[in-house]
Amino acid sequence: MAIREVAGEIVLLDIKEGLAEGKVLDMYQTATLMDFDTTLTGVTNDYAATANSDVVVITSGMPRKPGMTREELIGVNAGIVKDVVTNILKYSPNAILLLVSNPMDTMTYLAQKVSGLPANRVFGMGGALDSARFRCYLAKAMNVCSNDVDGMVIGGHGDTTMIPLTSKASYKGVPVSEFLDKETLAKVAADTMVGGATLTKLLGTSAWYAPGAAVARVVESIINDEKKVFASCVHLDGQYGQKDIYIGAPAVIGRNGVEKVLEISLTEEEKAAFAKSAEAVRKTASVLTEIGAL
Repeated sequence: MAIREVAGEIVLLDIKEGLAEGKVLDMYQTATLMDFDTTLTGVTNDYAATANSDVVVITSGMPRKPGMTREELIGVNAGIVKDVVTNILKYSPNAILLLVSNPMDTMTYLAQKVSGLPANRVFGMGGALDSARFRCYLAKAMNVCSNDVDGMVIGGHGDTTMIPLTSKASYKGVPVSEFLDKETLAKVAADTMVGGATLTKLLGTSAWYAPGAAVARVVESIINDEKKVFASCVHLDGQYGQKDIYIGAPAVIGRNGVEKVLEISLTEEEKAAFAKSAEAVRKTASVLTEIGAL
């Protein structure tokens, strides 16, 4: 975000003493090398420094470790996200909240319920990241420039719940099915679904660059009112046959957050997969009530 000069000022906050301050100092020392003028501030647990924020990105929580699912983080991260949301709203009651914390669909649902904010002002980043990974794997399979490939992932932000829409993926406007056989497309979809787990296994913790880039791009669309379409973890109120659920779907993102959820046509197989994904997301979200988080 700093390099793209998405916002005039960015504040990093962390509970670990000195971490945010150190990250900011390191970033600031690249300003003359990367040619950006963004004002950067790092603080330890001082929410007052975040006052009057337009957008707040919540990444707080325990990161995944190798072999751990996003769902296994729910007990710990629910408490953390509730605390963060409460403190944010004390100083930035008009902010748009963008969730990154896992399990994302559940944490986004929790953040909206705890904050009481309109659903359009609380949403999750997952689909933007998953779609970028999908395009990456498609480009690798086709040996072409990834910027010439278009593709979208909907459904839950989980290794078994996301739905790469291979039927709608294209290369320069041409369906990718004209370049890749069914077996290859199935492998691309499978690789996309475990894209995060693959990186966690290699790195020993959650990914960094792609999630950060996805966040930056979504925030840019909000701040500049670009009204770009991103697959995002959004609140559904009847779309795709679902109500009162946060799950991945294409949405127009602008100055008001989620300005419109787009209901696109799906194949019968994709409809069934979305219904199954929604059922799994609801089951995970129900844990919030079981542990007393809601």
